[in-house]
Amino acid sequence: MGSLPDQNAPEGGNPQGPLKKTPLHALQVELGGKMVPFAGYEMAVNFPLGVLGEHQHTRAAAGLFDVSHMGQLRLHGAGRASALESLLPADIASLAPGAMRYSQLTNEQGGIIDDLIVTNAGDYLFLVVNGANKDGDLAHITAALPAGITVEHRSGDALLALQGPGAAAVMARLAPDAEKLLFMTAMASNIGGVDCYVSRSGYTGEDGFEVSMPGARAAELAALLLAAAEVEPIGLGARDSLRLEAGLCLHGHDIDNTTTPIEAGLNWSIQKRRRTEGGFPGDAIIQAQLRDGPARKRVGVLPEGRAPAREGTAILDAQGAAIGAITSGGFGPSFGGPVAMGYVATPHAKPDSPLGLVVRGKTLPAHVAKMPFVPARYHRG
Repeated sequence: MGSLPDQNAPEGGNPQGPLKKTPLHALQVELGGKMVPFAGYEMAVNFPLGVLGEHQHTRAAAGLFDVSHMGQLRLHGAGRASALESLLPADIASLAPGAMRYSQLTNEQGGIIDDLIVTNAGDYLFLVVNGANKDGDLAHITAALPAGITVEHRSGDALLALQGPGAAAVMARLAPDAEKLLFMTAMASNIGGVDCYVSRSGYTGEDGFEVSMPGARAAELAALLLAAAEVEPIGLGARDSLRLEAGLCLHGHDIDNTTTPIEAGLNWSIQKRRRTEGGFPGDAIIQAQLRDGPARKRVGVLPEGRAPAREGTAILDAQGAAIGAITSGGFGPSFGGPVAMGYVATPHAKPDSPLGLVVRGKTLPAHVAKMPFVPARYHRG
């Protein structure tokens, strides 16, 4: 199985001080969750079904994830879209109400401070950021905003993710209006008497929804969703193996403040106007990489045996020269073998390029592969 990312790294870290608890901590314990430190919280790495069973259940039916450790921010004030555009390379001004966009907060070197989802919620911009980075993100955004623009940290809110091919049927029964959403759109809704903000999005490559709600109502809503025949509780272990098969980046591992969106293969997240106009931190570096190409690229890597390549594994070219390193790797249950991703020098980034992986002192054969490893099933209509 794919292992949970290093718990000392940013998104898996345990900052000094007591571990925090999400509003669903008691429910996770009640459901038999194996609790571990993650992003400063005590959260379930798996439930009695086990990581493999939870992964397979999410691919086949529907899994419910507690992702309340994530940061939920609301940006208020006239001019908020242009103000946010000064911090990231996405086109926020053109977002229609209810539309969502993936982007990255960048530094002056073009590196990724954090990646996030931005939604035009009508009266405000709704930002979801990584749990271990949320305090830093809040300070970074607040310090850069002009007078009249404010950031509200919804620290008491919870966030649930309902993922898998059965998610739509569950939502159709409980919130038919939200079930009509397309991928990367969102709306205010009510599920079982609980006022929520629902998006059709997720981190598994499957169709699914993310539901934000007041923390005080989270256990009630989670119990309602878990009562559906399609739904099982899913922990952090399966969350990681699912996103790895989907080829999705984990901040602090596959992307960080030393990697640019272009090196990470996230060119698609920078819209044409922003590519041309710039106006965000690191714009000259990112524009140059868009024009000339980066020196290294994030690629999918397939070991040709059964041994998984873990984070930090050295990547060699066909002549045995070091050309990069694995950033995420493990066993892909749905793929049926080991999968990984990492960075290699650009001349070696083409699909099927031969690679060597240094595992336990031995060089094992591998090759560059296209991602995702398992086809995405987003509901685009």
